[in-house]
Amino acid sequence: MDLSIIIVSYNVREKLQKNLESIFNSQGDFSFEVLVVDNNSIDGSAEMVTELFPQVHLIKNERNMGFAVANNMAIKKANGNFILLLNPDMRLFPDTLYSSLAFAQQNPQAIVSSCLLVDSNNKTIKHIRRFPKLFDQLAIILKIPHVFPKILRSYLYLNFDYNLTQKVDSVRGSFFMINTESFKKISEDERPLLDERYFVWFEEVDFCRQVYKLGGEVWYNPNTFCLDYVGQSFSLLKRGRAQKYFCDSMLKYFEKWHPYWQYRVLKLAWPLGKLITFVFSVFGKNVKNI
Repeated sequence: MDLSIIIVSYNVREKLQKNLESIFNSQGDFSFEVLVVDNNSIDGSAEMVTELFPQVHLIKNERNMGFAVANNMAIKKANGNFILLLNPDMRLFPDTLYSSLAFAQQNPQAIVSSCLLVDSNNKTIKHIRRFPKLFDQLAIILKIPHVFPKILRSYLYLNFDYNLTQKVDSVRGSFFMINTESFKKISEDERPLLDERYFVWFEEVDFCRQVYKLGGEVWYNPNTFCLDYVGQSFSLLKRGRAQKYFCDSMLKYFEKWHPYWQYRVLKLAWPLGKLITFVFSVFGKNVKNI
């Protein structure tokens, strides 16, 4: 099996259906399997997959297990030499999978690779990020970018050239290709599993950080592209719940990868960040995480 495509889905039935249609309309000479993990959707997503795509391996969870756990459930069952973690709110073009797979095969140093992502207006989604540091995450917590937008210029990699193939720190988890054979060569683990301490957010950054720690690389390839509707499942989360998940994942990331004092600084800053968010809301300004 060349490629295992894994989709974790939560209440995005229509987008998931279009996504699966685009996958099975792919062109190119390669073998693939599709595994969908449904995180207890109530919109008939799982039933749609069973009815319209019987060739898909469906895993139905009785509760929302989060992104990392759900992906790992499918990764443990995957048979592909490469694994693609694909968000449900994506739509592939006919040559997306073949071109992405060819790039990954030709670049074994790329343990993780991704492609050019575009929105529904065909505009580039600027998804390349540098690894999080204390200063930029503290700025996010305190909502400073809403007053001084350029303060995150380095973290958001605003001068990144999306026309060039290049090595990067991390790529967006919505299209996340993993070379399983290359991963095994640098890791003691048989499977490229995500860290399950993250419910949602930071798990793909964490995986990329782990890849570099082990001596691997992460690459961006602009020669193939994919349509990304950006966060349809996340948009269903209530603001307070989304903020809690983001806060929890950020702190766990810093507790794992950074000096303990930095973790403590961020933890102490979060109550102030919540107060600032409340003040913004009083004045009718909608603020959200980067």
